Amino acid sequence: MNLHLDFENAGIVGLVLAKVGNPSREEPLQTSKQLFAVSDEDQQLLTPIFLKPFRNLIGHRFDHHASLEQHEMNGCAAAVFKDDKALLDKGREIAQRLYSKSNHPNIKSGDLCVSLIEGIACEGERKRAICILKSESVTPFLSISTRGDDLELHTEQGINPERIDKGCLILEHFGAKGFYVLTFDRAGAESRFWVRDFLGVVPISDPSLVSRRVAEMAVNAVAGGDPGDGDDAPAPWERKKAAQDALGYFKGNKNFSLAAFEEQALRTPEARARFAEERRLAEEDEGLKIEDGFAIAKREAAKARKLMATVMRLDTGVELKIKPKALDAAEPVIEKGYDEDRGMKFVKVYYRSEF
Repeated sequence: MNLHLDFENAGIVGLVLAKVGNPSREEPLQTSKQLFAVSDEDQQLLTPIFLKPFRNLIGHRFDHHASLEQHEMNGCAAAVFKDDKALLDKGREIAQRLYSKSNHPNIKSGDLCVSLIEGIACEGERKRAICILKSESVTPFLSISTRGDDLELHTEQGINPERIDKGCLILEHFGAKGFYVLTFDRAGAESRFWVRDFLGVVPISDPSLVSRRVAEMAVNAVAGGDPGDGDDAPAPWERKKAAQDALGYFKGNKNFSLAAFEEQALRTPEARARFAEERRLAEEDEGLKIEDGFAIAKREAAKARKLMATVMRLDTGVELKIKPKALDAAEPVIEKGYDEDRGMKFVKVYYRSEF
């Protein structure tokens, strides 16, 4: 579920800053002792920078196996929305929670900003939000300044606003069900550490999200295999044709039925097994609940076409680019085989004329 948000009149109320290390490397946690107030002059610069990453993201919500009352992040957000004077204490708690979840050796240390933002337009109402941003790298930059009657060059290290590594926006909306959360992690579309371990959020299921993800699973399931896996592995155009056939199910039906989909689109035991595994991973790693039946959002399902392979790269330096026209021909125009004398595979292409 995606809400329409307008950030045009938003402004930062206050900032909590932290340097979050990795406990496994004995790196410390340092948090600010007082709120950092953003000047009116800096508002126009910082607010768009903080909110820019949160456009066109999938909606999530806080989730706890027992009760939302036991969810630390949901509790911190609720306390700040109840009284914005709690921002400093709760911002420091958020930094402490992130620090405690950063034990894995692959997790990088970084700079953390926790801010309260007001004036976000949502569904015709003005809402507040808690914005959490983590930058795990610094960028060198140069500046030239005047010294006396001459100029001098300075080198410094700083955060590149275009390279914020992780972030989330907790909107004061859906509080009873777990606040509406937008999140991103440039290290991965759905980083388990950031999304599940630290934030504790799951996607808000709706027909659009489920249709897109199930269509993506279908493409991966029927287009599985690689030409290097063996002589019996499907060729790229065969995998693409199978993917097109699977997506045809979403195009031709208003409602999804798992039993009918398996019969019409997942025609081999291998494809069904791959689809079942994809579904299991989506439910476990992303927290996405996929029912056996749901209303199909055709436009979202069609986005899975981007996953279909179109190029076959051969070890002899030859590349074949397959266009949809070749797959839609009445009779096959591409064949593959094996030459016993040369001990090599081959591809045969039928055509009428050259362009």
